[in-house]
This record gives sequence, structure tokens and C-alpha cells, in this order.
Amino acid sequence: MVSSSVIAQDGTAAALKHYGMEDLTGRVAQALEGAQLTQRPVSWAALAPLDQFHARDLAAPEELAAALKLEDGASVLDIGCGLGGPARYLAAQNRWRVTGIDLNPSFIGVARMLAEWTGLSDRVTFLDGNALELPFEDGCFDAAWTLQVAMNIADRARFYRGIRRVLKPGGWLANYDVVSLKQGPVTFPVPWARTRASSFLLTPEGMREALGKAGFREVSWEDKTAAALAWFKDRQLPRSRSALGLHVVMGPEFETMMANFHTNLLEGRVGLLQAIVRRD
Repeated sequence: MVSSSVIAQDGTAAALKHYGMEDLTGRVAQALEGAQLTQRPVSWAALAPLDQFHARDLAAPEELAAALKLEDGASVLDIGCGLGGPARYLAAQNRWRVTGIDLNPSFIGVARMLAEWTGLSDRVTFLDGNALELPFEDGCFDAAWTLQVAMNIADRARFYRGIRRVLKPGGWLANYDVVSLKQGPVTFPVPWARTRASSFLLTPEGMREALGKAGFREVSWEDKTAAALAWFKDRQLPRSRSALGLHVVMGPEFETMMANFHTNLLEGRVGLLQAIVRRD
């Protein structure tokens, strides 16, 4: 668990409050029953509406994984793993050994439960902990990635330095994050923050500078904003509502958060960026 002193210093209390709904394990189990996903093993892909906590669903981890040049058996750290969906995707599709870490113990509890239910618990490990104090030895991972996580990190320099420390020389870091643009302040609430108290967006230029100062060299840099807008357009098409969905995790306000995220993208207040870098 993260100590209260660490939470006070790095501003994660607001993020914990934002993501910290009660009895998450029970709600997820009930949602799976409502979706008739009670027979084990559950398909990892069937859980995507629930456990892909980022724009563009499975397309995001698929594109990130394709950009990483890793062999079978590679060790990957998923920072801010949430319910573990991307980690299970990596383990199932790429046969990498994946460790997920998240500040929220409730998320980790569900991630472990779903790893067992999907039959992937031998390939994924989930730990609760602070992304600013990664509890790993130096140089122990071939790659790390973050999917819409860094927006909650105030001390981005410390965040990136810590990731670099746990990567092997030449190790990869894949970033998929919301960035601040120049068309005005963000409209809240959004999926990563109810107020600006827990939203710490960088501009693309600021993100590039922070990564460089932390000791990473750029491999690729892609604006995914248009792809995100296309995904939102498809998301608005009429369809039957599933028992699974991120409303199970975030509550009834989630659709308002998503609507605001869409508006912020449309109005040029925020963008979506995929950056692949390597440790020097």
C-alpha cells in the first residue's frame, strides 16, 4: 500500500478518490453474470467493454504492441494497469510476461480475479503501488507502457525517470496519453478527472521535453486525435446497452465524462498522442 506521506507529497489522493468506488469486485461479478459470462474460462476479449479503460478500446493496445519490437517471453510493465485488460491482451496475444501496477487496490483485486477467470494468471502479475515509487529492481523490464495514465501524474519528470530506472538498457516505453492543446481549458468532468485538481496534462512539446530529459530517445510520435474522434462517432451509433461497460467502474456520471472528453477533442482543447521511446 502507498503511505499517507507519499500520497500527500505526490497529489495522488485526488486520483484515488476519483477512481475509488466501493465494492468494485462485487459490481464486476454482478455485471459479468448479467452479460452471461459465468462459464470459466471467460474469453479475455469478451471483457473489453469493461476492462479497456481508454479511448479506442482494443485498437489502442493493439497499435502499441505492434510498435514494440519484442520477442516471446519479454517482460513488460503496465503502469496504471486499471482492471488489467491491456495486460491480459498482451499476455494472451503476444506471450509476453506482464506485470501490472496500479495505485487503486480495488482495481488490482478485480485484475487478479479476472486473470484467474480468463486462465491467464500464470502470465500476468498485478501489484498495488505508486507509479512514482516503482517497487522493482533497476533494469528488470524489457518494456513499459502507459495507456491514458500520465494525465494523473503531477511530477512527470519523476514519473519518467522512475520508468527509465526499471528498464533494461535499450528498453522500450510506449505512451498513449491525452495531451493539452491550445484552444482553451479542459471542460470537466472527464474520464481521468472530475476537476482540474487531479488533471495534469502536458502539451505534446512538454511531453517530448520531459521524456528527453529523463533519458529517452524518440522512436515514433503519432497524433491519434483523428482516430479517437472517429471512435467516438462510432460509439454514438445506436446499439443495445451491454451489462458490461466502464459505467460499472465509474458510476452513472461516466457518460457525462465521456461526452466532455469528446467535446474537448472536437474543440481542440485536448488531443491523443502515441509516443514510442527507448532508454538510452
